[in-house]
Amino acid sequence: MFIRRSRLDITLAILKIAMNGAKKTQIVYGANLNSTIANKYLERLEDKQLIEQKGNMFITTDKGRVYKDLASELDVR
Repeated sequence: MFIRRSRLDITLAILKIAMNGAKKTQIVYGANLNSTIANKYLERLEDKQLIEQKGNMFITTDKGRVYKDLASELDVR
């Protein structure tokens, strides 16, 4: 059986992986994404200032940490 993940699930996975800094490869493997999809999410998260890129590392911002915590609390499954 194939279950799709929501955008929120993928976003939270990326933010969690990048909490202490992560390279794009770590994010791709950790969130189980392909490179093209990861690029789209990383670009969107940077636009929303939830993640920032420093060199080749992606780091979750303070705003991203708050977003991750609130979204995790509100997640009703």
